[in-house]
Amino acid sequence: MNKTKHLFRRLVMTFVAALFAISFLIPTVLTISNSFMTQSEISSNYGSVFNAAKDGKTYISEAVNLKFIPDKVTFSQYITTFIKSPEYLLKFWNSVILVVPIVILQVGVAAVAAYGFSRWRGKVRDSIFFFYVILMLMPYQVTLVPNYLVSEFLGILYTRWAIIFPGAFAPFSVFLLTKFMRRIPVSQIEAAKLDGSSEWQIFTRIYLPQCRSALYSIAILVFIDYWNMVEQPLILLRDANMQPLSVYLSTINSGEIGLAFAVATIYMIPSLLLFLHGEEYLVEGIAQSGSVKG
Repeated sequence: MNKTKHLFRRLVMTFVAALFAISFLIPTVLTISNSFMTQSEISSNYGSVFNAAKDGKTYISEAVNLKFIPDKVTFSQYITTFIKSPEYLLKFWNSVILVVPIVILQVGVAAVAAYGFSRWRGKVRDSIFFFYVILMLMPYQVTLVPNYLVSEFLGILYTRWAIIFPGAFAPFSVFLLTKFMRRIPVSQIEAAKLDGSSEWQIFTRIYLPQCRSALYSIAILVFIDYWNMVEQPLILLRDANMQPLSVYLSTINSGEIGLAFAVATIYMIPSLLLFLHGEEYLVEGIAQSGSVKG
């Protein structure tokens, strides 16, 4: 009887998990498949959606035909993206130029700061770490105005550094990596000190190798977060030629929906590849970081 209940419970959980997985995958699959459709087919299937959005309506009077397989496969959208309209690729590389330095700097700053938070305890450290947690809970829109004022004071407003500097010192990575570093046994540190290891050697030879999964998971989360940023470049970058592709996608009009699907597909590739490559590290890093108390 217990085995039957256990089997039934597992079947229900598997069904619910599969249902959620399909629900999350449908938009991605539709975006990729629709990028190979002709403009006329896209208009016939989703014209009512874009017409309603263009007219400012909050409802759709006609049924929407969701198609996963195009009637006629075409690569015209991708030809336009790669050859005829190079501004899309320019915006893509703008995203890379902004996001890659943020990931590298934030991981580096978080590793050093988390090492300090995990090695030394005290009221001052606890107060600073509590301040980090408070900042982490705040949405970016709350700190956008202070970032604007500080960037203007430093003379980097309307440059890429106005986005890179705040991103390099974001508190989330420090919090996650500190929770992970606290799981390292103190006995290893004491043994290293008896062998004459310096703080730098303890940091590079004991802490960093054991935090590899956490560093991978932080890099993936930071990349995905800033790869999809919109508010920061809109406010802190005046020149449209410096803005990333995430902002430029919103400027594609209703007559270029097929092109929008193709550009969105290209835009998803780096995040998907990074996630698939580091999925194991991501799950392990978050699970082990969340299992540590204190």
